[in-house]
Amino acid sequence: MAQTVAVPGQLLGPADKYAAGAGTHIHEANLYSSLLGTIAVSQPPPASKAPGPQKRLTKIAAALATSTNSTTTNTNNVLPTISVSRSAEGVGAGVGGVVEKREVLPEVGNTVLCRVTRITPRHASVAILVVGDTVLEAEWQGMVRVQDVRATEKDKVKIYESFRPGDIVRAQVISLGDQANYYLSTASNELGVIMAKSEAGNTMYPVSWKEYKDPETGLSEPRKVAKPF
Repeated sequence: MAQTVAVPGQLLGPADKYAAGAGTHIHEANLYSSLLGTIAVSQPPPASKAPGPQKRLTKIAAALATSTNSTTTNTNNVLPTISVSRSAEGVGAGVGGVVEKREVLPEVGNTVLCRVTRITPRHASVAILVVGDTVLEAEWQGMVRVQDVRATEKDKVKIYESFRPGDIVRAQVISLGDQANYYLSTASNELGVIMAKSEAGNTMYPVSWKEYKDPETGLSEPRKVAKPF
């Protein structure tokens, strides 16, 4: 898969293509991530040939083999398993091959994934969850100021029409900021909200560069939408 990091609620793929592993769940025939972590896909082991002649199935055994339980087993055996784990990235082999964990800090120019925690008329406060492809063990605080939301018509930007608490945002670090926050920007087509829930609590989908829609209620809500890769 192209992405190596998943956020809670992220679509991972159809259930007829992957088997559900740890850190995932199935909803309406699709697989979704249940937590923030790295995505792993493991291929099923090759089928081994029986060493001797197989016993002929009786009618009862054949009936059991076609039951719903066997369908699930066969699916799990054939399909690759997709899972999401909180195992930290950013580790390297030290002296003697011992794995050493190193702390990852956001740097200017990094692309990050963050969760909006609070909004004011002047900025959106966020918790930085992922730097590049590395899931952070500790959350770092960031801020998207009103002048950094988009590249054009900055004087018309309104924070409450761009972000809402709980949104997952793709942003870029533009400054180390002050001692409390990193300064982030979403002033690019590929940056902005990548996942949002409606006021009714449903996961929405983007319908334009400035709007998400609730598939259940049909109502739209304004956002600074990130263009998908």
